[in-house]
Amino acid sequence: MYQEEYKRWMEADLEDPDLKPELSRIEGNDDAIKERFAVALKFGTAGLRGVLGAGTNRMNIYVVRRATPGLANYIIKQGAADKGVAIAYDSRHMSPEFAMEAAMTLAENGIKAYKFESLRTRPELSFAVRELGCVEGIKIQASLKQQEYTSYKG
Repeated sequence: MYQEEYKRWMEADLEDPDLKPELSRIEGNDDAIKERFAVALKFGTAGLRGVLGAGTNRMNIYVVRRATPGLANYIIKQGAADKGVAIAYDSRHMSPEFAMEAAMTLAENGIKAYKFESLRTRPELSFAVRELGCVEGIKIQASLKQQEYTSYKG
């Protein structure tokens, strides 16, 4: 199953140009392919956290696109779609792109997204959630782990 997912990604016209070379480098390496594609990155106590890179078990725009509808569905079920979500990000590689993907996915689900235009801290996000009356806040930020990790926290 994971080999088929790897092939699907290899054949896809990926928007993130950094992912294809990474996928090409692991071609024929079953262990590397399995590690990236045998499971999907899951939410834990620290949100959605993982190594940046290609695959379903990595942080990338496609994983953000897959995770955000779950949050949107929850917000809609709570009857709070009109309240919106504030989104902030840090200087980590791909953080602005992940924030934009989350905002666009929320908008596609009828939820207003207030995305900061530049880097913001967690306290600024908390203030924005309260000030704007948002139902939720999303922070794309560095993980406490090594620098290749990043996280999506709702």
